[in-house]
Amino acid sequence: MSTTRMGDVLLLAVAVVWGSSYLTAKTLVVAGGVLVVLALRFLVSAAAMLPLLLRHRPSRPEAGIGILLGVTQASVLVLETYGVSLTSATNAGVLISLTILLTPILEGLLARRWLPTRFFLAAGVAFAGVALLVAGPGLRAPSLGDALMLAAAVVRATHVTLSARLTRGRAFRTTTLTTLQTLVGAVLFTAAAGSSLLPAAAALHTGQWLGVLYLALGCSVFAFVVQLWAVRRTSAARASLLLGTEPVWAVLIGVLLAGEHLTLTAGAGILLVLAGTYYGQRMESHARAVRPTVAVVPVP
Repeated sequence: MSTTRMGDVLLLAVAVVWGSSYLTAKTLVVAGGVLVVLALRFLVSAAAMLPLLLRHRPSRPEAGIGILLGVTQASVLVLETYGVSLTSATNAGVLISLTILLTPILEGLLARRWLPTRFFLAAGVAFAGVALLVAGPGLRAPSLGDALMLAAAVVRATHVTLSARLTRGRAFRTTTLTTLQTLVGAVLFTAAAGSSLLPAAAALHTGQWLGVLYLALGCSVFAFVVQLWAVRRTSAARASLLLGTEPVWAVLIGVLLAGEHLTLTAGAGILLVLAGTYYGQRMESHARAVRPTVAVVPVP
């Protein structure tokens, strides 16, 4: 299997993991609060990855980039979490999916090299599919939550683009950069949670701690490592398009495990997301074949 195909499979796995985490995250937030859950998630992630950092001391440029990516990643999670709580699920789903379009635009501006128009058409089809997929009672009037979700989409696009732009072709370790990201998140969220962290953590029962472990090891450690590994070898636009299938897996998992019903509108949305993603991948692969990206320095 080629590196590109391997990256595609792993990114789709990340989208599945993120899509399956909605119910777990919602349950934990009700029990412990947003900042407590984020602090525990990143503390566990950092503890799991810290031995890797002890084995390889990062260089100054590596540390600087890791800290920057940690700040942008933490910002995305805060904006998303509070945004979802202050707006409708429909508004939130549509706005965060703008990342599918914003990432290739931002990447094109920085690289001064644009993907073919057909890629943006494919991304637009995928975005339209998400809009149908999350369509419930319809869009709600704009609110503070919508502004936060829009900011989250912009910051997420920035994070993915910077991850590719600042690391591709450089002898940085993906695991080291990811460890630094989790450490930054652990410090920021622990400070933000403050004195409420320990009492809330002590009140969690075994099942809730298993949920924290899933968010930490699956949605953070695995997902962050794979995302960074993939964007260093393909492009931010391709990664964003594949990760944009997250709502598809959330709906399908809800149907399979939670007994939810799949409407015709949602089914049409799934087909559009998958069709747009498939065609967009082909356009991105063709563009890279014509104009190859910078070679990646092999690192573990």
